Amino acid sequence: MFRLIKTEGRARRGEFACPHGIVQTPVFMNVGTQAAIKGGLSAADLEMLGCQVELSNTYHLHVRPGDELIRDMGGLHKFMTWNGPILTDSGGFQVFSLAVLRKINEEGVSFNSHVDGRRIFMGPEQSMRIQANLGSDIAMAMDECIKIPSPYEYVKDSCERTYRWLVRCKQAIEQYNSEPGAVNPGQVLFGINQGATFSDLRVGHMKKIAELDLAGYAIGGLAVGETHQEMYDTIEAVEEHMPKDRPRYLMGVGTPGNIIERVYRGEDFFDCVMPSRNGRHGHLFTWSGIINLNNKKYERDSEPIDPKCNCPACRRYSRSYIRHLLKAQEPLALRLMVMHNLYFYNNLMAEIRRSLDEGRFISFRAQYSELLSSRI
Repeated sequence: MFRLIKTEGRARRGEFACPHGIVQTPVFMNVGTQAAIKGGLSAADLEMLGCQVELSNTYHLHVRPGDELIRDMGGLHKFMTWNGPILTDSGGFQVFSLAVLRKINEEGVSFNSHVDGRRIFMGPEQSMRIQANLGSDIAMAMDECIKIPSPYEYVKDSCERTYRWLVRCKQAIEQYNSEPGAVNPGQVLFGINQGATFSDLRVGHMKKIAELDLAGYAIGGLAVGETHQEMYDTIEAVEEHMPKDRPRYLMGVGTPGNIIERVYRGEDFFDCVMPSRNGRHGHLFTWSGIINLNNKKYERDSEPIDPKCNCPACRRYSRSYIRHLLKAQEPLALRLMVMHNLYFYNNLMAEIRRSLDEGRFISFRAQYSELLSSRI
């Protein structure tokens, strides 16, 4: 399913094949938590913006409108009219960050919905069933997202339980894929490495989950309070033990500079809410750095958001006009700014892939790694 085309240092250029298409890697997945991009973007918009993979949230879609409803509507692809690949996360992060009154045991997690307070139980089998109902191409394994810092012994016990959950996830997805009427029989499972910032636990956990021969592997539980150096040190410790013939997914880490640096170190898949969330607040990414459209200096600026950008917002509108919409709280402002940021991210990945194809990624990194994360 994953073909490694070439490398430049540790950076990897590849292709990942799944039922709804071939994903060119490295890739940034556009986050549509509730089957839509916040900011008023549709599936048709994602196609226009160069999105390869849409990412939706298992927890949110289970709570509302319900995964069984989506199954009955033909699955998530038909429900949101997106024909490309979809990845669904397990819901673990949301259970541990949004849900209240949660209780963890060997079977899974009991919690109260943050929407209506109803009691829900989610274990590996339930998470896989929900994702099977959604019919995504990539299902993420059920894991515990551990708070950082946490005591070593707790993290150790959690890693062992997460591994046992992963074994159950694998058994469950194989069973659900074989059932008559499965929404997407070709759905595959990615495992998630955990261990907080303890390198020995991270490495031990990675070695164990690699033995399960899964379609891909993710590094989870980072960018949740640790320092940048702790994050980088943790990733460095894990990466050399990740299978080289499977895609590597760094979850939830995603400034442009972070992405370039992590491609440099060997990751393939990325996701982050940053481009849409920051866009809705006027913080926009450009090839010269980050601008804040709230600043008064853009009030009479006739330039597009980024003169080097070919997105729909930059082709037609000025910074001055979009700033006016933002200040007037017009919904169009959110739509245009999110469109720009997602186009920028998707185009950034295309340029990274092009630089790898042409053997000049190292010079690309030197030119843009710091620049794209700098504030103008």
